[in-house]
Amino acid sequence: MNLETTYLGLALPHPFVSGASPLVDEIDTVRRLEDAGAAAIVMNSLFEEQITHEEMSAFFATELHGESSPEARSYFPDSSPLGRGPDNYLEHLRRVREAVAVPVIGSLNGSTPGGWLDYARLMEEAGADALELNVYALATDPWRSAAEIEDDTVEMVGAVRDALEIPLAVKLSPFYTSLAHFAERLVDAGADGLVLFNRFYQPDIDIEHLVVERSLHLSHSSELALRLRWLAILSGQVRTSYAVTGGVHEATDAVKALMTGADAVQLVSELLRKGPQRLRTMREALARWLEEHDYESVAQLRGSMNLHTCPDPAAFERANYMLILRSWKE
Repeated sequence: MNLETTYLGLALPHPFVSGASPLVDEIDTVRRLEDAGAAAIVMNSLFEEQITHEEMSAFFATELHGESSPEARSYFPDSSPLGRGPDNYLEHLRRVREAVAVPVIGSLNGSTPGGWLDYARLMEEAGADALELNVYALATDPWRSAAEIEDDTVEMVGAVRDALEIPLAVKLSPFYTSLAHFAERLVDAGADGLVLFNRFYQPDIDIEHLVVERSLHLSHSSELALRLRWLAILSGQVRTSYAVTGGVHEATDAVKALMTGADAVQLVSELLRKGPQRLRTMREALARWLEEHDYESVAQLRGSMNLHTCPDPAAFERANYMLILRSWKE
């Protein structure tokens, strides 16, 4: 069975990619991901805040106390609570790139244009085969319009594209007023692919201690439906490479993603729950499904149920909303 696919111009033996997660923190685990058959490995993100924190810390350490004694070590800033700093990130990326033969995709996470985007070029120099620009921002300012937010993102993508030779993917949330139009703008600005979708981690409230609780909940297959809908809509209209992330836990989930237009399937929660070996069983299960349903390749499956090719395209559009409501029976 031919499981080969192409994502961001990278030839992959199959669609299953290890998505951005803490699994890359240890080189031994990275090697286990490769041994289990990961077609590519996405690094966890380097955040805009980590870069600006380190730059500001360096400024205050050198400028604010520039006339002080060099022996006064207490002037130097404490290490960042945000995790691995940018220099350490780049060094770790180099080590990951040296440890495995599969493509390694760097990841930058931010929301505003700025000098921190220079790290896209530094990731390429550190050996990244591609870059995922993770656009993760909550629009909370009532004075900023949707157009302003989208313009900033398009400007970011253009700046990164100008700095890079390697392929560039943009990881999006679904919360845009006109997602199809925005996707087309991103591709026009230089994105080689889109990753659908980022997962927003929702805070909870501790009503006894009156504090906001941060919590991480891994995904479930039920989250896939939103991604399938937009994969189907976008892949039939905006010509670019697509990956799905969030909600893929079984081979049949991957089949659905491929049918609606995905070139690659990123696994995160499933690998965190069951370990890198899950990559092998998912790949084998996909091959069995294709054979049982008389498909010869992933290429034959891909896009067969997107907006332009499926037998009932209205199911992805507004008409489906009306039909579903009318079909409800107690």
